[in-house]
Amino acid sequence: MSTLWPSLGFGSVWARNFLVWKKLMIPSLIANFGEPLLYLLAFGYGFGHFVKTMDHLPYLVFLATGIVCSSAMNAASFEALYSAFTRLEMQKTWEAILTAPLEPADLILGEVSWAATKGLINALAIVLVGLVLGLWWGPGMLWVLPVILCMGFAFASLAMIMTVLARSYDFFVYYMILLLTPLLLISGVFFPLQALPRPVVQVAEWLPLTHAIALIRPLLVGQTPRNIWGNLAVLIAYGVGGYVLATYIATRRLRR
Repeated sequence: MSTLWPSLGFGSVWARNFLVWKKLMIPSLIANFGEPLLYLLAFGYGFGHFVKTMDHLPYLVFLATGIVCSSAMNAASFEALYSAFTRLEMQKTWEAILTAPLEPADLILGEVSWAATKGLINALAIVLVGLVLGLWWGPGMLWVLPVILCMGFAFASLAMIMTVLARSYDFFVYYMILLLTPLLLISGVFFPLQALPRPVVQVAEWLPLTHAIALIRPLLVGQTPRNIWGNLAVLIAYGVGGYVLATYIATRRLRR
């Protein structure tokens, strides 16, 4: 009987996706790494010429810390949307995997974990660029990695809900326009939340990207985040809740 609780078999799904990605690692990194780097250089050095500081940080540093988060969000989401849907619907890879002694819960957790790893890989590239540019430095940077992985899991789980509901790639346009783009604009990537109207701030305070930035930005610049456990709890809640719902829907879809 199918269950919402996975076994250690999810690791084989993660390993399978990793081996496939490794063959296309260079073009994948260039494609996913290029856009956030362009944002960083264009906006950071462009606007940074006019806006010297923001929220007590040099604007380039403020923006770079936000780009780390948005890069992880986009990479994890796109992997859990387009790549996972291709394996589900076009390549029928999920059907083949389920002929092994694995349950849909193992499959979904493997896919979400891999998407979170992709988010970590892409964000780590931006972290290294910031390191080379001298934007941040210190042992606190190491704590950023598990936080990025946690936020990647949260966004991958949310995206997976859409994937197991979708019937074509067209469904993902709505997800990106109605969720990812507003998140990018109101969660503190480009400017502080205080610059937004109060009702928008109240909405943003419930969004996962806001809580990820609240943790990652201070850690990168050598500060201690406020409300660490509260922010982590929100990310974990989104991740676990999204995973459970995606697994439930996937089980119904795959076992029909």
